[in-house]
Amino acid sequence: MMNKDLILREKLAVQRTHLANQTTFLSFLRTSMYFFVAGLSIESFFAFSKTLLVMWIFFGLAFALCGYGVLNFFKNRRMILENERHIGGYKDDFLK
Repeated sequence: MMNKDLILREKLAVQRTHLANQTTFLSFLRTSMYFFVAGLSIESFFAFSKTLLVMWIFFGLAFALCGYGVLNFFKNRRMILENERHIGGYKDDFLK
């Protein structure tokens, strides 16, 4: 007989892992938006000759962070789904 508490614990662990992956993606997105807004507002707050260069550096960082966050999300999602199949041996024992 299979322990049903173990099944629930494994399902909850997988769900927590999915939620942690989503939270990490949203953190990357939030940080990239901060850099984008910093690039938009740099000219309003500071008056020096290199504001345009600094603005484009902020924009570049924002898009790089967003791109890295998207790639990281899908890479981790694929790994989670692949490893979730390895947990699946309990389903056969449970259905018996």
